[in-house]
Amino acid sequence: MSIVNAHEATMPSEVTGHLSVFDRFATRAAGFVSRAWFFVLCVLLVVVWAPSYFLIGDLDTWQLIINTMTTIVTFLLVALLQNTQRRADEAVQHKLNAIADALSDLMAHVGGEDSELHKDQRELRDAVGLEARESAE
Repeated sequence: MSIVNAHEATMPSEVTGHLSVFDRFATRAAGFVSRAWFFVLCVLLVVVWAPSYFLIGDLDTWQLIINTMTTIVTFLLVALLQNTQRRADEAVQHKLNAIADALSDLMAHVGGEDSELHKDQRELRDAVGLEARESAE
């Protein structure tokens, strides 16, 4: 298979609909944290934390609490959101491969003996890493 980048060209029909447990969790978490009420919950957490200084009394401990909470939440959310973004990017790439494959097929069908169009078709297939299919029709 001729490939321009390090990834194999996968067609949408070859993509399985099966998601791992982590992928399903990441999708739900991304949906959960992308809602307006999650932002309101975060603001509420800061509003509750701010006056807690009077209960804690020590400025360093008070700041450490919010810094630790936000660092942990940010770290975990970045990992989860990166997972969902990667899968979204792969889905878009699969769709683009299908479009390029269909365009290449159309060029072959319409091109007839036009050598320039066949050259363009080969360049398109090489650019997106689609292998030349043998004629089984």
